[in-house]
Amino acid sequence: MSAIIRVEKLRKIYLVGTQKVAALNNVSLEIEKGEFCCIVGASGSGKSTLLNQLAGLEKPTSGSVYIGKNNISAMTESELAKFRQNHLGFVFQSYNLLQTMTAAENVALPLMFKGVPKQKRELMAAKQLAKLGLGKRIHHKPSEMSGGQQQRVGIARAFVTKPKVIFADEPTGNLDSTTTAKVMNVMLKLARENNITVIMVTHERDLAGCADRIITLKDGKVVGNEKIENPNEEFIPAEMKNVNDALPPIKVDEPQPEQAEASELPEITPEEAAQLISEFPPEIPLDDDEKEEEKTEEKEDDSPVKEHPPRKNEPPKPVNKPDELITAIKKGEEQKQNDDEHQPIAELPFNTQTATPLSAEEFLP
Repeated sequence: MSAIIRVEKLRKIYLVGTQKVAALNNVSLEIEKGEFCCIVGASGSGKSTLLNQLAGLEKPTSGSVYIGKNNISAMTESELAKFRQNHLGFVFQSYNLLQTMTAAENVALPLMFKGVPKQKRELMAAKQLAKLGLGKRIHHKPSEMSGGQQQRVGIARAFVTKPKVIFADEPTGNLDSTTTAKVMNVMLKLARENNITVIMVTHERDLAGCADRIITLKDGKVVGNEKIENPNEEFIPAEMKNVNDALPPIKVDEPQPEQAEASELPEITPEEAAQLISEFPPEIPLDDDEKEEEKTEEKEDDSPVKEHPPRKNEPPKPVNKPDELITAIKKGEEQKQNDDEHQPIAELPFNTQTATPLSAEEFLP
């Protein structure tokens, strides 16, 4: 298969103060048409600089970059702009969507620059979004979408023109592991269905497991250029791989009943599983003490309820029938009268010698 990208003795020197720093040092490589290529390496190894050189976003200090038969290193800025518009696509880490436009308008933007009529480009944008599971989001603006949805809009914008090469700079850098898997698998599917070359920069080595080629950089030099013969068809996060391997094996002496193979079991989503758990809570076996308590409670519940005699001064129970209400009122009045009769009389001051009440003059100090 012929190479669609060819790099020859590429060097990029930056001036930092009075010192010269070689971001890329004599890099030469080839990438074949239709490959999903990952550029990996530590921070500062030159990954983003190489991507910018391959896309014609920066001029090299020396060397050449060819896309097809075109030496983009020798092109002027206006020639590069036209070449990128016709042949290249881009996916950015920060999405780079226009906030005032809907998802469909953002995806249709590169088609507008290519002169595609409005009705046709809007239809193409809607179809591309539907392929990425965003058919109900075509009229939503970026502020109304999640990070993963915004990145899928960015991917739809990159693929809608069916470019020869797509450059992706850390496209999953701002996403969680679950959303990263969705975005990666969408890019893999579209790239392989349309035979589009994808050059992706990433610092996550496990993402490169799906790539057809892995280029490793270190200190501005290529230290690895590996062609993968049988890459993974889809990306699976590391935490979801071999989950069962982490569990200890179960040792049994007796043969267990036959169980269905994992492939035969119906697949359910996490949401469905959570719903099943909430509807059918598992039964927890009771300890011996808890069983005894349960039996005691059942016996107590079966025994007849005894009515306690009313306490003194306790208000009568509410009744509903008129006759009972009148009777209750009379009983309440009689009870109050009896209580008043038996109230102790306040002790008056007495003269202990004469056994007569003290006069006011004798009582007051």
